Amino acid sequence: MNTVIKNIIRFSLFIAVQVFVLDKIHLHQMATPYIYFLFILWLPFRLSRPWQMVIAFALGFTLDSFRHHPGFHTAACVLIAYIRPFLVNLMIPQEGADTNYEEPSITSMGGMLPYMIFTGVLTFIHHAWLFMLEAWQFGNIWYFLVKTLLSTGISLMLIIITELLFVRKQKFKTNTI
Repeated sequence: MNTVIKNIIRFSLFIAVQVFVLDKIHLHQMATPYIYFLFILWLPFRLSRPWQMVIAFALGFTLDSFRHHPGFHTAACVLIAYIRPFLVNLMIPQEGADTNYEEPSITSMGGMLPYMIFTGVLTFIHHAWLFMLEAWQFGNIWYFLVKTLLSTGISLMLIIITELLFVRKQKFKTNTI
C-alpha cells in the first residue's frame, strides 16, 4: 500500500478511536488515555522536521476541533514532533535503523526496551505539556504529577497493546540493488 494512503487511513483511525472511544474514558478524573499521538511517533524516519510539525499540527488541530479545545492538543503534538528527531538521533546509531527501516517500531528500534524508552519519553512530554496547558498552572503539583504519570502509564499500556495487535511489517533495506 502506498505510504500516503496508509498514513491517511492511520490518521483517520487514530482520530476516530480517540474521539469516539477513548475520550469517553476518565478514570476518577485522574487518568485519561491518549493514543492518537502514536501517529506522530510512527511517521517515517526520512520525513523532515518541518513536515513532521505540519502533520502534527493537523493531527492536533483535528482532535481539538472535535473536543472544542483552543489548541491544547495541537501544541502538545507539535512539541513532540519537534523533539522526536532529537530522540531518534540519540537512540539509534547514525548507520542504524533510520537508514535500514522506514519507521520506528519494536523491530527497527532494536527491541522492546529502546522502543518503550522512545515512546515513554514522548508520551510523558506530550501528557505533561497537555495537562499543564489545561491547568495553566502548577498550582497543585502533586495532582499534576499524578495525573501525568497515571495517564502516561495507561497510554503506554494501550500503545503496547496496539503494537502487539497491529504488527507493522517492515522490510530491512540494504544498500545493494
